[in-house]
Amino acid sequence: MADAKAAAKKQDAKKSGNKPANKKKPNVFQRLWKYLIACKGELKKITWPTPRQTTKNFLIVLVVIIIMGLFIFALDRGLFALLGLVMGMSQT
Repeated sequence: MADAKAAAKKQDAKKSGNKPANKKKPNVFQRLWKYLIACKGELKKITWPTPRQTTKNFLIVLVVIIIMGLFIFALDRGLFALLGLVMGMSQT
């Protein structure tokens, strides 16, 4: 029933030529201010890591980087040696 009333109002508005009042958008500074306020609220919700957690994570990343670097170095040297054997080059 409510849908029928809403449809009837829309048809009446179209027939009479009355346009609904346009809502004015807030200007750019008001929108920017609302955005910054929302950002501040979101920053308060963040759970920041403790210094101990940060140190632990840093050490884990450092160890993984070192291991991957050594792996890539060994792979490079091994493939270079294999290429030397295949091409018959002598190492200097």
